[in-house]
Amino acid sequence: MQNVTLIATAAMGLESVVANEVKNLGYEVQIENGKVIFNAPISAIPRCNLWLRTADRIKLLVGEFKATTFDELFESTKKLPWEKYIPEDGQFPVSGKSVKSELLSVPDCQKIVKKSIAEKLKLKHGVAYKMPESGAMYKIEVALLKDIATLTIDTSGTGLHKRGYRVGQGEAPLKETMAAALVQLTNWKPDNPLIDPFCGSGTIAIEAALIGQNIAPGFNRDFVSEDWTFIKSKLWDEAFEEAEDKAKYDQPLSIIGSDIDHKMINIAEKNAMEAGLGDLVSWKQMQVRDLSIREDNGYIIGNPPYGQRLSDKETVKELYQDLGTIMKQHPSWSVYILTAYEQFEKEYGENATKKRKLFNGFIQTNYYQYFGKKIKGE
Repeated sequence: MQNVTLIATAAMGLESVVANEVKNLGYEVQIENGKVIFNAPISAIPRCNLWLRTADRIKLLVGEFKATTFDELFESTKKLPWEKYIPEDGQFPVSGKSVKSELLSVPDCQKIVKKSIAEKLKLKHGVAYKMPESGAMYKIEVALLKDIATLTIDTSGTGLHKRGYRVGQGEAPLKETMAAALVQLTNWKPDNPLIDPFCGSGTIAIEAALIGQNIAPGFNRDFVSEDWTFIKSKLWDEAFEEAEDKAKYDQPLSIIGSDIDHKMINIAEKNAMEAGLGDLVSWKQMQVRDLSIREDNGYIIGNPPYGQRLSDKETVKELYQDLGTIMKQHPSWSVYILTAYEQFEKEYGENATKKRKLFNGFIQTNYYQYFGKKIKGE
């Protein structure tokens, strides 16, 4: 087995960010809605799972074909080389989805794909009766879109946003993948100061610290494909060694996370410790209006409350006004704010240099970007 085709799934609006990460690992990409497709050696499975900060998961593409009848789905599925990936004892549950396709019944599609794969594996592995399914996990998905069936195996297991460091969170936590994207969509460099004045459980500040020290986001977790027989354990060892070699643990950082809620600051501190960042990030309980900035050419990156409940509207307005008033006094700082609050620019007191539509979960938001006027010589 040589190259494989992989799909890195992405939240809407983040496809280009994920594509840049894949390119930085050395692979050529093709971007589609919600995904980045690329052809790569098998070693890319460990590397991409370890390194991609903004992708939701990595899927292995087994095949794609047109299917408007259940017979077509069964026969075309059976023709695919499942035995190359799934051993005799492999578990292979099948999930599915169908959009704008003749085959609307997802449970029926799942059963047919499962039966077809089982028949192929029995034939290839010489199993007379039922497949044992007692070994490693190979989660298969059949996704139908406009009558095109795409069959994949999930290589990640738990979604890639689960870094393994979050021991606590607030009411509406920002996904780690989105937090990393917010940092990567700025020009922040590790030698610039960075403040998140609405830090909550600390995700943006923690992801920034991981980026700043070039620590692979998947370094402290497991992946379902670590148990797969066709990926030699040597490839995983090499991927983890590469991650260790590329980490810059000596890179100094100036990152502060602050929040009005002392409980959230306690949670953020614990999460940072769990991420192995120790005291690399400073945590402070304070209101936005008490924000004190002493350096030049810094970055504010934040995901403040959106004021979606009527009772919160006035508080949120004041929050944005306070931030705008403070940042007017620091023109060398760049400000990046993610919010669904439509009057943000009005309350902040300035129109954004640039706006980008992003989805925070199912909430449509804007990422307001204000570029600082850099002080020469800095």
